[in-house]
Amino acid sequence: MGALVYANYIYNSYIVGAFHNFPEPVAIKLRRALYFTNQDLQPKEAVKYYRQALEVADELGMDPFSNEILGVKFQLASLMEKIKQYNKAIDILEIVRSDCLKWIDQLGGKEENRGKRTRVLGKTVATSVKLGDLYAIQQEHETAEARLVWAVETVLKEQKRRETEGVKEGEGEWMSNEEIGGALESLGHHYEEKDQHYLAAPLFLQALAMIPQPTCHSVVLSTLLIHPFSSFPTSFLPPPPLNSNSNSHPLNHHPLSPTVNNLSVCLAQQRPPPTPSQPPQSRSAHIAAARTWAQKSLSIASALKPPDRNEECDTGCAVATHNLGEFAEMDGDVAEARRRYDEARGLSRAIGFAEGVANAEEGLKRLKKRGG
Repeated sequence: MGALVYANYIYNSYIVGAFHNFPEPVAIKLRRALYFTNQDLQPKEAVKYYRQALEVADELGMDPFSNEILGVKFQLASLMEKIKQYNKAIDILEIVRSDCLKWIDQLGGKEENRGKRTRVLGKTVATSVKLGDLYAIQQEHETAEARLVWAVETVLKEQKRRETEGVKEGEGEWMSNEEIGGALESLGHHYEEKDQHYLAAPLFLQALAMIPQPTCHSVVLSTLLIHPFSSFPTSFLPPPPLNSNSNSHPLNHHPLSPTVNNLSVCLAQQRPPPTPSQPPQSRSAHIAAARTWAQKSLSIASALKPPDRNEECDTGCAVATHNLGEFAEMDGDVAEARRRYDEARGLSRAIGFAEGVANAEEGLKRLKKRGG
């Protein structure tokens, strides 16, 4: 489950196919609301029926913090996003988040509410991740970061508490590794978009540890890691495992970013703040660390066979191969750079990855201008 997928997860996992969880008077209203959301888009009608469903549910005494009622509110927010009313979607989710936090603060500490606290806290984290996504769309980056930081800190704090104190009776399971990884990746990509790659890298590394074995998402995330690693102090970087089948650094999942990383810009412009008593890392050290991860992603992909291997692997291979060309170009190895760009272009053409073709051809043009 990638960051974007996770951010939208709360919209798609509560109502559809679960009408049997609602009293029939509520289900009737929801069917009409979903019809005017998904079949015959009429936002005013849909909103009317969502509100009526919530009113009837309240009259019937349904728990306002149940998955079902939270799901209705998430569907309403989803509708607002669908029609690009992002501020209204934010308002709905901020109310949900605030109400959940109040309940946790006031009633979550009671012994009989342990299981409910776990569930409500998890929903609050998911809501905060989605709010981070929506605030970013609205260019409210500070608020987006605040929501994402809160989500990640809350996830890790709760996980640490359980590891230290043990799981209390009735608490149930905490968020899944996929959900935790999605929160980490969301914040990582937020920092990446701000060109704060030295902050993104540790989050991607933590996300790497969230799945038990390499997948095609592993290839993609390894490729994404190349970008922040190229500007991250290598003294802080654990080397990737030498054995492609090793589980010591399990890798995770994020849909491939739409743009091949412009690593030369990253290397030229991005540097973490200086660390007292530590000398700055050399440019060659940054490149070497990034190259190692690019080679690792190719190694993972080569070990995956159908049905585990899919289009995501092929695209990740094309990106990683292109990045190796960039690293060779940075090192002045024109022959290796040309070979890698040619290979990346061929891979991209074979899978219909137009952007990969364009980036590889641009690299070849640069080499030609240099007399390579």
